[in-house]
Amino acid sequence: MITSTVRQFQAIAGGVLVMALALFPAEPANSQSSDPAGFSTWLEGVKADARKRGVSDQTLNKTLGEVKLINRVIELDRRQPEFSLTFWKYLDNTISDKRIARGKQMLIKHKDLLAKVSDQYGVQPRFLVAFWGLESNFGDYTGTFPAVGALVTLAYDPRRAKFFREQLMAILTLIDQGNFPADVKSSWAGAMGNHQFIPTTYRDFAVDYDGDKRIDMWNSLPDIFSSAANYLSKSGWNISKTWGREVKLPNGFDFELSGLGTTKSLNQWQQLGIRRFDGRNLPVVDIDANLILPAGATGPAFLVYNNFKTTLKWNRSIFYAVAIGHLADRLDGAGKFLTKRPENEVALSRVDVVEIQRRLSGRGFDTQGQDGVAGPNTRKAIKAFQKSVHLPADGFASMGLLERLRGS
Repeated sequence: MITSTVRQFQAIAGGVLVMALALFPAEPANSQSSDPAGFSTWLEGVKADARKRGVSDQTLNKTLGEVKLINRVIELDRRQPEFSLTFWKYLDNTISDKRIARGKQMLIKHKDLLAKVSDQYGVQPRFLVAFWGLESNFGDYTGTFPAVGALVTLAYDPRRAKFFREQLMAILTLIDQGNFPADVKSSWAGAMGNHQFIPTTYRDFAVDYDGDKRIDMWNSLPDIFSSAANYLSKSGWNISKTWGREVKLPNGFDFELSGLGTTKSLNQWQQLGIRRFDGRNLPVVDIDANLILPAGATGPAFLVYNNFKTTLKWNRSIFYAVAIGHLADRLDGAGKFLTKRPENEVALSRVDVVEIQRRLSGRGFDTQGQDGVAGPNTRKAIKAFQKSVHLPADGFASMGLLERLRGS
Protein backbone atom coordinates (compact mmCIF):
# COMPACT_ATOMS: atom_id res chain seq x y z
CA MET A 1 0.00 0.00 0.00
CA ILE A 2 0.75 2.86 0.96
CA THR A 3 4.23 2.71 2.40
CA SER A 4 5.32 -0.06 0.11
CA THR A 5 5.01 1.76 -3.16
CA VAL A 6 2.96 -0.91 -4.90
CA ARG A 7 -0.23 -0.13 -6.66
CA GLN A 8 -2.33 -0.87 -9.68
CA PHE A 9 -1.88 0.95 -12.96
CA GLN A 10 -5.55 1.77 -13.47
CA ALA A 11 -6.02 3.35 -10.08
CA ILE A 12 -4.73 6.74 -11.24
CA ALA A 13 -4.38 6.32 -14.97
CA GLY A 14 -0.81 5.14 -14.71
CA GLY A 15 0.89 7.87 -12.74
CA VAL A 16 1.48 6.23 -9.40
CA LEU A 17 2.66 2.92 -10.80
CA VAL A 18 5.31 4.61 -12.92
CA MET A 19 6.68 6.36 -9.86
CA ALA A 20 6.32 3.30 -7.65
CA LEU A 21 8.12 0.97 -10.04
CA ALA A 22 10.96 3.42 -10.28
CA LEU A 23 11.80 2.65 -6.66
CA PHE A 24 12.51 -0.97 -7.60
CA PRO A 25 15.08 -1.02 -10.41
CA ALA A 26 14.77 -3.85 -12.87
CA GLU A 27 16.92 -6.90 -12.28
CA PRO A 28 17.47 -9.98 -14.40
CA ALA A 29 14.60 -12.42 -14.03
CA ASN A 30 15.58 -15.28 -11.76
CA SER A 31 12.23 -16.86 -10.97
CA GLN A 32 12.15 -20.51 -9.96
CA SER A 33 8.61 -20.93 -11.34
CA SER A 34 9.85 -23.55 -13.82
CA ASP A 35 10.73 -25.89 -10.94
CA PRO A 36 7.46 -27.57 -9.83
CA ALA A 37 9.18 -29.73 -7.21
CA GLY A 38 10.95 -26.72 -5.75
CA PHE A 39 7.71 -24.76 -5.61
CA SER A 40 5.86 -27.61 -3.86
CA THR A 41 8.58 -27.84 -1.22
CA TRP A 42 8.57 -24.09 -0.74
CA LEU A 43 4.78 -24.04 -0.43
CA GLU A 44 4.85 -26.67 2.29
CA GLY A 45 7.21 -24.40 4.19
CA VAL A 46 4.77 -21.52 3.79
CA LYS A 47 1.96 -23.65 5.19
CA ALA A 48 4.07 -24.69 8.17
CA ASP A 49 4.96 -21.06 8.86
CA ALA A 50 1.31 -20.02 8.60
CA ARG A 51 0.21 -22.77 11.01
CA LYS A 52 2.71 -21.47 13.57
CA ARG A 53 0.97 -18.11 13.26
CA GLY A 54 -2.39 -19.67 13.99
CA VAL A 55 -3.83 -19.99 10.48
CA SER A 56 -6.19 -22.94 10.28
CA ASP A 57 -5.77 -25.88 7.93
CA GLN A 58 -9.21 -25.10 6.52
CA THR A 59 -8.02 -21.66 5.42
CA LEU A 60 -4.75 -23.05 4.07
CA ASN A 61 -6.63 -25.60 1.99
CA LYS A 62 -8.92 -22.92 0.58
CA THR A 63 -6.16 -20.47 -0.22
CA LEU A 64 -3.14 -22.61 -1.06
CA GLY A 65 -4.64 -25.96 -2.00
CA GLU A 66 -4.63 -25.26 -5.73
CA VAL A 67 -2.62 -22.03 -5.88
CA LYS A 68 -0.48 -21.48 -8.97
CA LEU A 69 2.28 -19.06 -9.84
CA ILE A 70 1.10 -16.17 -12.03
CA ASN A 71 3.58 -15.35 -14.78
CA ARG A 72 1.84 -12.05 -15.49
CA VAL A 73 2.64 -10.85 -11.96
CA ILE A 74 6.35 -11.43 -12.55
CA GLU A 75 6.12 -9.61 -15.88
CA LEU A 76 4.55 -6.59 -14.23
CA ASP A 77 7.04 -6.66 -11.37
CA ARG A 78 9.92 -6.69 -13.85
CA ARG A 79 8.43 -4.09 -16.16
CA GLN A 80 10.03 -0.68 -16.11
CA PRO A 81 8.73 2.34 -17.99
CA GLU A 82 10.97 3.43 -20.82
CA PHE A 83 10.37 7.08 -20.08
CA SER A 84 9.72 8.77 -16.75
CA LEU A 85 6.74 11.08 -16.41
CA THR A 86 7.43 14.78 -16.13
CA PHE A 87 5.85 16.58 -13.19
CA TRP A 88 3.21 18.28 -15.31
CA LYS A 89 2.34 15.10 -17.18
CA TYR A 90 1.99 13.32 -13.86
CA LEU A 91 -0.50 15.95 -12.71
CA ASP A 92 -2.43 15.52 -15.96
CA ASN A 93 -2.69 11.80 -15.24
CA THR A 94 -3.81 12.20 -11.64
CA ILE A 95 -5.85 15.40 -11.40
CA SER A 96 -8.55 15.97 -14.00
CA ASP A 97 -11.63 18.19 -13.99
CA LYS A 98 -13.73 15.03 -13.88
CA ARG A 99 -11.93 13.69 -10.80
CA ILE A 100 -12.18 17.05 -9.06
CA ALA A 101 -15.90 17.31 -9.78
CA ARG A 102 -16.55 13.78 -8.60
CA GLY A 103 -14.47 14.33 -5.48
CA LYS A 104 -16.55 17.39 -4.60
CA GLN A 105 -19.68 15.30 -5.03
CA MET A 106 -18.25 12.67 -2.70
CA LEU A 107 -17.48 15.29 -0.06
CA ILE A 108 -21.11 16.41 -0.13
CA LYS A 109 -22.62 12.94 -0.39
CA HIS A 110 -20.65 11.55 2.55
CA LYS A 111 -20.39 14.78 4.54
CA ASP A 112 -21.74 13.44 7.84
CA LEU A 113 -19.64 10.27 7.85
CA LEU A 114 -16.48 12.11 6.82
CA ALA A 115 -17.02 14.69 9.55
CA LYS A 116 -17.45 11.97 12.17
CA VAL A 117 -14.29 10.16 11.05
CA SER A 118 -12.39 13.44 10.85
CA ASP A 119 -13.34 14.39 14.39
CA GLN A 120 -12.23 11.01 15.73
CA TYR A 121 -8.94 10.59 13.85
CA GLY A 122 -7.88 14.15 13.09
CA VAL A 123 -7.68 14.10 9.28
CA GLN A 124 -9.51 16.62 7.10
CA PRO A 125 -12.28 15.14 4.89
CA ARG A 126 -10.84 16.68 1.72
CA PHE A 127 -7.60 14.74 2.21
CA LEU A 128 -9.43 11.47 2.88
CA VAL A 129 -11.32 11.93 -0.38
CA ALA A 130 -8.12 12.91 -2.23
CA PHE A 131 -6.38 9.69 -1.20
CA TRP A 132 -9.52 7.76 -2.16
CA GLY A 133 -9.57 9.40 -5.59
CA LEU A 134 -5.93 8.75 -6.41
CA GLU A 135 -5.78 5.22 -5.04
CA SER A 136 -8.82 3.67 -6.68
CA ASN A 137 -10.74 6.45 -8.45
CA PHE A 138 -13.28 6.37 -5.63
CA GLY A 139 -13.52 2.60 -5.65
CA ASP A 140 -13.69 2.03 -9.41
CA TYR A 141 -10.39 0.13 -9.59
CA THR A 142 -9.57 -2.11 -6.65
CA GLY A 143 -7.78 -4.93 -8.45
CA THR A 144 -8.48 -7.98 -10.59
CA PHE A 145 -5.69 -10.36 -9.60
CA PRO A 146 -6.22 -13.17 -7.08
CA ALA A 147 -4.45 -11.64 -4.09
CA VAL A 148 -3.15 -14.88 -2.61
CA GLY A 149 -1.85 -16.07 -5.97
CA ALA A 150 -0.14 -12.75 -6.64
CA LEU A 151 1.55 -12.75 -3.23
CA VAL A 152 2.55 -16.40 -3.51
CA THR A 153 4.19 -15.58 -6.84
CA LEU A 154 6.07 -12.57 -5.48
CA ALA A 155 7.06 -14.36 -2.27
CA TYR A 156 8.41 -17.33 -4.23
CA ASP A 157 10.35 -15.12 -6.62
CA PRO A 158 13.76 -14.34 -5.02
CA ARG A 159 13.92 -10.64 -5.80
CA ARG A 160 11.94 -9.41 -2.76
CA ALA A 161 10.96 -12.71 -1.24
CA LYS A 162 11.24 -11.67 2.42
CA PHE A 163 8.97 -8.67 2.04
CA PHE A 164 6.28 -10.50 0.09
CA ARG A 165 6.41 -13.59 2.29
CA GLU A 166 5.43 -11.35 5.19
CA GLN A 167 2.58 -9.94 3.08
CA LEU A 168 1.49 -13.49 2.30
CA MET A 169 1.45 -14.44 5.98
CA ALA A 170 -0.58 -11.34 6.75
CA ILE A 171 -3.22 -12.01 4.10
CA LEU A 172 -3.59 -15.66 5.15
CA THR A 173 -4.19 -14.49 8.72
CA LEU A 174 -6.70 -11.87 7.59
CA ILE A 175 -8.61 -14.44 5.55
CA ASP A 176 -8.56 -16.86 8.47
CA GLN A 177 -10.09 -14.15 10.66
CA GLY A 178 -12.93 -13.69 8.19
CA ASN A 179 -12.04 -10.25 6.90
CA PHE A 180 -12.48 -11.29 3.28
CA PRO A 181 -12.89 -14.47 1.20
CA ALA A 182 -10.10 -16.75 0.07
CA ASP A 183 -10.43 -15.54 -3.51
CA VAL A 184 -10.11 -11.86 -2.62
CA LYS A 185 -8.87 -9.69 -5.52
CA SER A 186 -6.05 -7.16 -5.47
CA SER A 187 -3.57 -5.32 -7.64
CA TRP A 188 -0.79 -7.43 -9.15
CA ALA A 189 1.30 -6.63 -6.07
CA GLY A 190 -1.33 -7.54 -3.48
CA ALA A 191 -2.70 -4.05 -2.71
CA MET A 192 -6.37 -4.27 -1.76
CA GLY A 193 -9.54 -2.30 -1.42
CA ASN A 194 -10.51 1.31 -1.97
CA HIS A 195 -7.26 2.62 -0.52
CA GLN A 196 -5.04 -0.14 -1.88
CA PHE A 197 -3.66 -1.34 1.45
CA ILE A 198 -1.07 -4.07 1.33
CA PRO A 199 -1.84 -6.90 3.80
CA THR A 200 0.43 -5.74 6.63
CA THR A 201 -1.02 -2.23 6.45
CA TYR A 202 -4.50 -3.73 6.35
CA ARG A 203 -3.62 -5.82 9.39
CA ASP A 204 -2.05 -2.99 11.38
CA PHE A 205 -4.27 -0.01 10.53
CA ALA A 206 -7.61 -1.08 9.02
CA VAL A 207 -10.61 -0.39 11.28
CA ASP A 208 -13.99 -2.10 11.75
CA TYR A 209 -15.73 1.24 12.10
CA ASP A 210 -19.24 -0.03 11.40
CA GLY A 211 -18.92 -2.71 14.08
CA ASP A 212 -19.97 -5.70 11.99
CA LYS A 213 -17.01 -7.83 13.17
CA ARG A 214 -15.16 -7.62 9.85
CA ILE A 215 -13.07 -4.96 8.14
CA ASP A 216 -14.43 -4.33 4.66
CA MET A 217 -12.29 -1.99 2.57
CA TRP A 218 -14.38 -2.63 -0.54
CA ASN A 219 -17.98 -1.95 0.44
CA SER A 220 -18.11 -0.32 3.87
CA LEU A 221 -17.44 3.41 3.63
CA PRO A 222 -17.16 3.70 7.43
CA ASP A 223 -14.37 1.10 7.35
CA ILE A 224 -12.80 2.64 4.24
CA PHE A 225 -12.62 6.22 5.53
CA SER A 226 -11.69 5.35 9.11
CA SER A 227 -8.92 2.97 8.03
CA ALA A 228 -7.27 5.62 5.86
CA ALA A 229 -7.67 8.20 8.61
CA ASN A 230 -6.26 5.81 11.22
CA TYR A 231 -3.17 5.15 9.11
CA LEU A 232 -2.54 8.85 8.50
CA SER A 233 -3.18 9.76 12.12
CA LYS A 234 -0.78 7.16 13.45
CA SER A 235 1.79 8.27 10.86
CA GLY A 236 1.83 11.81 12.22
CA TRP A 237 -0.96 13.74 10.45
CA ASN A 238 -1.91 17.10 11.98
CA ILE A 239 -5.48 18.25 11.28
CA SER A 240 -4.61 21.84 12.21
CA LYS A 241 -2.15 22.13 9.32
CA THR A 242 -2.30 21.72 5.57
CA TRP A 243 0.30 20.07 3.30
CA GLY A 244 2.13 23.08 1.87
CA ARG A 245 1.82 25.93 -0.61
CA GLU A 246 3.16 27.12 -3.94
CA VAL A 247 5.69 29.92 -3.46
CA LYS A 248 7.83 32.33 -5.45
CA LEU A 249 11.60 32.37 -5.04
CA PRO A 250 13.72 35.52 -5.16
CA ASN A 251 16.32 36.14 -7.83
CA GLY A 252 19.63 34.59 -6.94
CA PHE A 253 18.09 32.07 -4.54
CA ASP A 254 20.43 29.34 -3.31
CA PHE A 255 18.83 26.20 -4.74
CA GLU A 256 21.09 24.03 -2.65
CA LEU A 257 18.63 24.73 0.17
CA SER A 258 15.94 22.78 -1.66
CA GLY A 259 15.00 19.24 -0.71
CA LEU A 260 13.72 17.43 2.33
CA GLY A 261 17.12 17.54 3.97
CA THR A 262 16.91 21.26 4.80
CA THR A 263 14.22 22.32 7.27
CA LYS A 264 13.58 25.92 8.28
CA SER A 265 10.79 27.86 9.92
CA LEU A 266 8.46 29.92 7.74
CA ASN A 267 10.04 33.02 9.24
CA GLN A 268 13.48 31.85 8.15
CA TRP A 269 12.25 31.15 4.62
CA GLN A 270 10.66 34.61 4.63
CA GLN A 271 14.00 36.14 5.57
CA LEU A 272 15.58 34.32 2.63
CA GLY A 273 13.18 36.13 0.30
CA ILE A 274 10.56 33.45 -0.34
CA ARG A 275 7.01 34.79 -0.68
CA ARG A 276 3.58 33.48 -1.55
CA PHE A 277 3.20 33.19 -5.28
CA ASP A 278 1.23 36.46 -5.47
CA GLY A 279 4.05 38.32 -3.68
CA ARG A 280 2.50 38.53 -0.23
CA ASN A 281 4.44 37.60 2.88
CA LEU A 282 4.36 34.04 4.13
CA PRO A 283 1.90 33.34 6.95
CA VAL A 284 3.09 34.30 10.42
CA VAL A 285 2.81 30.78 11.80
CA ASP A 286 5.23 28.81 13.96
CA ILE A 287 5.73 25.89 11.60
CA ASP A 288 8.72 24.25 9.94
CA ALA A 289 8.85 23.67 6.20
CA ASN A 290 11.00 22.26 3.43
CA LEU A 291 11.40 23.64 -0.06
CA ILE A 292 10.80 21.18 -2.89
CA LEU A 293 11.27 21.67 -6.63
CA PRO A 294 9.56 18.69 -8.32
CA ALA A 295 10.38 20.03 -11.80
CA GLY A 296 13.72 21.62 -11.02
CA ALA A 297 14.72 25.26 -10.70
CA THR A 298 12.58 26.35 -13.65
CA GLY A 299 9.41 24.67 -12.38
CA PRO A 300 7.06 25.35 -9.50
CA ALA A 301 8.39 25.68 -5.96
CA PHE A 302 6.58 24.53 -2.83
CA LEU A 303 7.09 24.98 0.86
CA VAL A 304 5.81 21.74 2.39
CA TYR A 305 4.96 20.85 5.97
CA ASN A 306 4.87 17.73 8.09
CA ASN A 307 1.63 16.45 6.53
CA PHE A 308 3.49 16.28 3.23
CA LYS A 309 6.09 14.04 4.86
CA THR A 310 3.29 11.91 6.29
CA THR A 311 1.93 11.48 2.76
CA LEU A 312 5.37 10.21 1.75
CA LYS A 313 4.96 7.40 4.29
CA TRP A 314 1.90 6.38 2.26
CA ASN A 315 3.76 6.64 -1.04
CA ARG A 316 7.38 7.72 -1.32
CA SER A 317 6.89 9.65 -4.55
CA ILE A 318 7.29 13.43 -4.33
CA PHE A 319 4.96 13.74 -7.32
CA TYR A 320 2.32 11.67 -5.55
CA ALA A 321 2.52 13.73 -2.36
CA VAL A 322 2.16 17.00 -4.29
CA ALA A 323 -0.77 15.55 -6.26
CA ILE A 324 -2.56 14.50 -3.05
CA GLY A 325 -2.15 17.97 -1.57
CA HIS A 326 -3.17 19.73 -4.75
CA LEU A 327 -6.22 17.53 -5.30
CA ALA A 328 -7.31 18.15 -1.70
CA ASP A 329 -6.94 21.89 -2.30
CA ARG A 330 -8.91 21.71 -5.55
CA LEU A 331 -11.71 19.87 -3.73
CA ASP A 332 -11.75 22.83 -1.35
CA GLY A 333 -12.16 25.35 -4.18
CA ALA A 334 -8.53 26.31 -4.87
CA GLY A 335 -7.34 26.86 -8.43
CA LYS A 336 -4.56 25.38 -10.51
CA PHE A 337 -0.90 25.96 -9.77
CA LEU A 338 0.17 29.41 -10.92
CA THR A 339 3.66 28.66 -12.22
CA LYS A 340 3.69 28.84 -15.99
CA ARG A 341 3.80 25.43 -17.57
CA PRO A 342 6.57 24.82 -20.15
CA GLU A 343 5.42 24.46 -23.74
CA ASN A 344 7.69 21.56 -24.64
CA GLU A 345 8.52 19.15 -21.88
CA VAL A 346 11.17 16.50 -22.48
CA ALA A 347 10.91 13.32 -20.44
CA LEU A 348 14.15 11.51 -19.70
CA SER A 349 14.34 7.84 -20.54
CA ARG A 350 15.86 5.37 -18.12
CA VAL A 351 18.81 5.12 -20.51
CA ASP A 352 19.26 8.89 -20.21
CA VAL A 353 19.29 8.70 -16.41
CA VAL A 354 21.79 5.84 -16.51
CA GLU A 355 24.03 8.01 -18.70
CA ILE A 356 23.70 10.89 -16.22
CA GLN A 357 24.69 8.57 -13.39
CA ARG A 358 27.62 7.14 -15.36
CA ARG A 359 28.94 10.56 -16.35
CA LEU A 360 28.53 11.94 -12.84
CA SER A 361 30.32 8.99 -11.28
CA GLY A 362 33.05 9.27 -13.88
CA ARG A 363 33.66 12.83 -12.74
CA GLY A 364 33.87 11.89 -9.09
CA PHE A 365 30.25 12.59 -8.12
CA ASP A 366 29.24 9.15 -6.89
CA THR A 367 25.59 8.25 -7.53
CA GLN A 368 26.07 4.88 -5.74
CA GLY A 369 24.68 2.93 -8.65
CA GLN A 370 23.60 3.30 -12.26
CA ASP A 371 20.04 2.03 -12.19
CA GLY A 372 18.23 4.68 -14.24
CA VAL A 373 16.41 6.02 -11.17
CA ALA A 374 17.04 9.59 -10.04
CA GLY A 375 16.82 8.78 -6.33
CA PRO A 376 18.29 10.61 -3.32
CA ASN A 377 21.91 9.58 -4.01
CA THR A 378 21.69 10.66 -7.63
CA ARG A 379 20.07 13.97 -6.70
CA LYS A 380 22.83 14.59 -4.17
CA ALA A 381 25.47 13.91 -6.80
CA ILE A 382 23.69 16.18 -9.28
CA LYS A 383 23.66 19.00 -6.74
CA ALA A 384 27.37 18.61 -6.10
CA PHE A 385 28.14 18.70 -9.83
CA GLN A 386 25.86 21.68 -10.43
CA LYS A 387 27.52 23.58 -7.62
CA SER A 388 30.97 22.79 -9.01
CA VAL A 389 30.10 24.31 -12.41
CA HIS A 390 28.07 27.23 -11.00
CA LEU A 391 24.65 25.92 -12.09
CA PRO A 392 21.50 26.23 -9.94
CA ALA A 393 21.99 23.34 -7.53
CA ASP A 394 18.44 21.98 -7.68
CA GLY A 395 19.46 18.31 -7.91
CA PHE A 396 17.10 17.82 -10.85
CA ALA A 397 17.83 15.32 -13.61
CA SER A 398 17.00 16.96 -16.91
CA MET A 399 17.98 16.86 -20.55
CA GLY A 400 19.82 20.12 -20.04
CA LEU A 401 21.90 18.52 -17.32
CA LEU A 402 22.70 15.57 -19.53
CA GLU A 403 23.77 17.84 -22.36
CA ARG A 404 26.00 19.79 -19.97
CA LEU A 405 27.59 16.56 -18.74
CA ARG A 406 28.18 15.45 -22.31
CA GLY A 407 29.91 18.72 -23.07
CA SER A 408 31.93 18.91 -19.87
